[in-house]
Amino acid sequence: MSVDLVVLDDARAAARHAGALLAQAAAEGGHVALSGGTTPGAAHGAAAALQPDWSGVEVWWGDERCVPPDDERSNYALARRTLLDALRAQPTAVHRIRGELDPEEAACEYDAALRGIRLRLNLLGIGPDGHTASLFPHAPGLQERERLAIAAEPGPEPRVMRVTMTPPMLANADTVLFLVTGESKSEAVALAFGGVASAATPASLVRSAGGRTLVVLDRAAAALLG
Repeated sequence: MSVDLVVLDDARAAARHAGALLAQAAAEGGHVALSGGTTPGAAHGAAAALQPDWSGVEVWWGDERCVPPDDERSNYALARRTLLDALRAQPTAVHRIRGELDPEEAACEYDAALRGIRLRLNLLGIGPDGHTASLFPHAPGLQERERLAIAAEPGPEPRVMRVTMTPPMLANADTVLFLVTGESKSEAVALAFGGVASAATPASLVRSAGGRTLVVLDRAAAALLG
């Protein structure tokens, strides 16, 4: 499946571009999934400035750490600080993964909520090891085809259990948008978007089903792409 690449000068420009795409999705309405991490946080801020009315949107998360919603490690807490608190009009619904629950209970609850949902836009990042959402290299969850959300083992840091969308749900979007910046991600980017799909690089396995896969990079992250 084809991937569209956008390479910009630096991380700030990449975050602004992704933020503009988030803002466009918010203006159009529907279901939008957010991601954790510093770079997506910058995109959230850009999106809120461009489109402060999210009243036509239902918000989801690609994954969450199993921590309370006010924990600094929570992806929900990041989105609240960088996006939700800056909006003039809040989303119609905020579908938080309840990380304070037992991981399997939270995953079952989220799986049920996701049934029948098609995302307009799914914002994802990539780790230096090639993981995306909370699907790490060679994780059993990469083979999941029935469930839409599962409990996942901890990644490198922080060492806490997680809940993540599975590959079928991550792909169930009109636009799958990867936002990746920094030299530390360049090898993972080359493998995910310039190599062969492999469970060793989970991001290489996630592409929009019936829609568009767009990768927004800064020059450092794109350095090893042919």
